[in-house]
Formats: sequence, C-alpha cells, structure tokens
Amino acid sequence: MSKDGREAAAAKMRFAGMSQYEIDSFGRAYDRLVSGEHWDMPEYTIDPIAMIPKSNDLPAADGEALKKTAVLKLNGGIGTTMGLDAPKSSLEAHDGQSFLEIVARQILALREKFGAKLPFILLNSPTTHDITMKALEGFGLEVDGLPLAVVQGAYPRLAAETFDPVDWPADPSLEWAPPGHGDLYGVLDRTGVLDRLLEAGYEYLFVSNIDNTGATVSKRIAAWFAASGAPFAAEVARRTPMDMKGGHFARRKNDGQIVLREVAQCPDGDLEFFRDIKRHRFMNTNNLWISLPALRARLDSPEGLELALITNRKRISPKDPGSPEIIQLETAMGSAVALFAGAQILEVTRARFVPVKSNADLLLLRSDVFEFDEDNRLVQSVEQRPTVSLDERYFKRYHDFEARVPEVPSLREATSLTVRGDVAIPAGYVAEGDAVLEA
Repeated sequence: MSKDGREAAAAKMRFAGMSQYEIDSFGRAYDRLVSGEHWDMPEYTIDPIAMIPKSNDLPAADGEALKKTAVLKLNGGIGTTMGLDAPKSSLEAHDGQSFLEIVARQILALREKFGAKLPFILLNSPTTHDITMKALEGFGLEVDGLPLAVVQGAYPRLAAETFDPVDWPADPSLEWAPPGHGDLYGVLDRTGVLDRLLEAGYEYLFVSNIDNTGATVSKRIAAWFAASGAPFAAEVARRTPMDMKGGHFARRKNDGQIVLREVAQCPDGDLEFFRDIKRHRFMNTNNLWISLPALRARLDSPEGLELALITNRKRISPKDPGSPEIIQLETAMGSAVALFAGAQILEVTRARFVPVKSNADLLLLRSDVFEFDEDNRLVQSVEQRPTVSLDERYFKRYHDFEARVPEVPSLREATSLTVRGDVAIPAGYVAEGDAVLEA
C-alpha cells in the first residue's frame, strides 16, 4: 500500500510540473504517515509556562532594527469556511480597504517614517497568486530586486483508507491541497529568497496572517528580538474560554525547550489539562519573528527542519458530505519553536490578534469598534471589544452575510451582538449593551 501510493503520488506531482524538492518533501511526509509516527505530547512530559516578557513592558525603540527586518504575510487562503472562492485578502476589511490594501499602506507608511526598506513578501497559493499580484500593481512595494510573492506548492490528497492519491473528475482541483503554512521555510529555501535576503543584509523576518490586521510591524518588538539574540520567537496571547480548543505553549520537561501543543497531540485522557486556560495560559497568534541566519543554519544542519506532521481528515468535497474521506498532510509554522534552542515567546495584548475566521469576525472589524490611525493601522476605538454571534444557518456564507448586512451597524456601545434566525440587520442600527436581533 505505502510503496504504490507514494510512487503514484510522486508521479502525479511530476506530471503536474512540481519540482523534485517538493516531491521529496511530500515523500518524507508520506513515509511518516504510513509509519504511524505519533507526535503525542502527554501532560506528564510538559510544564505550564508562567512568567514571560510582555510587549507592554518593552522599552522604547528607535526603529533601527526595522532596517534589518523583512515582512512576510501568509496569503494562501480563500476563506472556504466563509463560503468564498477568491482570496480572503481581497475582501473589504474596513472603510473600503481590503486586507491587502491595509497591509500595503502600512508598509509604505513605516518605510517613510523610519527610513527602512522593509521588504514585503506574500506567501501565496496557486489559487490566490494571480488575483493578489494584480491587486498590488501600482503600490510600488518592490525593493532590492526581491519578489513580492512566493508561491506554495500543493500535496496530493490521499484516500483515508488506502493512502493512495484520490481522483475526483467532477472537480480535479479538489485532488490537491496546500501543505500548511509550515511549508513557509521550505518555500523560502527552494525559491532562493532566504539567501537573497541574507545577501542583502537582512537578519530578521516578521511573519503573520494577512487577515490579522492587528499584526503590524512593531519597532519595539523588533528591537527586543534583535537584542535577545534568539533564533526564533512567537507572540502569544492569554487564552480565553473561546480559545480552549486552540493550541497552547508549554515547556518540555526533559530539556526546558518551549513547545507548541495542538489538540491533535493531546491524549484523550489529558484533555482536561489542555482546556484548562489557567494552567496553560498562552495561545499562538501566528505572529512569528525569525532570525534568518539561524534559519539558514538549521536548514543546512543534518537534522533539517522537520516539523510535527498534521493529518487533517475531511471530505474531498466540502459541498458533498457523502463524498469520500481524505487525508491532507500539513505542517504548522509555529511548531518550529520546538526546533530552535533558545527560542522565546512574548506576551502581547489582543490588539495584536484580530483574526477574521468567520463573517461574525468580519462584521466586527468593519464596524466603528475599529478605526485607522495615522499609519493606516486599525486600532480598537473602545476599551472592551464586543463579541458578535451570527446564526450560521443564514450568515455562514459570505454572499448570505452581505445580503443580510446591507449596512454595518454601530457596535461602539455594545458588549455583544447576537443575531438569531433569518434576520436582515436594519440600516442605521445601533447596538447597545447585550443586543439581540431575532426573527
């Protein structure tokens, strides 16, 4: 089974024009899958993390570290959970600006303010690349001959029972999936961008999700990371009851190394500890700081950069619950924290973590709870961010959401907004307190 499936997948990738580098990378992941490799992290092997530096306590900085910093944004998603078939970054995020436009204008403002080149690179998928590059035309973001984007490859999706690559003639694009954002490190290597950044004198890379508008380039955090000498750092936030299912950071008992534990790595008997947000306080924001020389050294080492393997099971067609079950082989970039001795984590406020994973998140971001400052950063205009809950039967898909929200309501005076049933939010609506709209 494993040999035939591996060879069939390699042949499929070769026929699709993928590089030997990508084929070899998939082959290693496939071998780990069929070997039954486990990345379980039982509670008895880790200790909770208590005291770490806080971004609010960092000293003032002059922006010098930004002159050696490059910026990369993850831009491979099309927002399938929101019913989108185009890059999420092309959606309007706030006041007529898309996520992509907001980030581009932030980069330009920082360059002018600090006299730093701040190379800007996107990690695109084949699905998002062409639309994104067209949207960036005219911004003048290119520097030092570096590309504005690098493109992820794709892995064949595998039949859950046989591990053979699947065929789906009804929509052949569903036979493929991106290998997760852990592929970032390999993409930087195989495209030569890592070496080009190093040759141009850049030492640090700030990475974050394009849909997290709070993840701006911070001169104080850049200065802290540069002064720390750490090879790798992750920004973390305090977990809330809403974050009980998300991964958390801990410290490995046998060597003191910081690690990221996802729920898939937690044995069933330890789930009560995993969900204990007072015990395991810190969650991953996916805002990372990477030493480029350290990354080059790790990639060149005999150990390489072998991240924890994620086997993501789902149906091949999201629109057909009866379609065959498949496995996607993925890795997460944050898990690299376990592979760099001396890696650090830094506690940041929720202002640096404003992800948009649903239309409820998008409604909040578009509202008057947020506003632009002079550097085109979206900042919270109220002390307490309200929670928004929209009935997924009628608001989960973006076109349904737009039809029922002709005008963004005011949420500045609200602590929460709950919409139940098939409701169109009235134009000019002002939510106050714990507001409820119900059919």
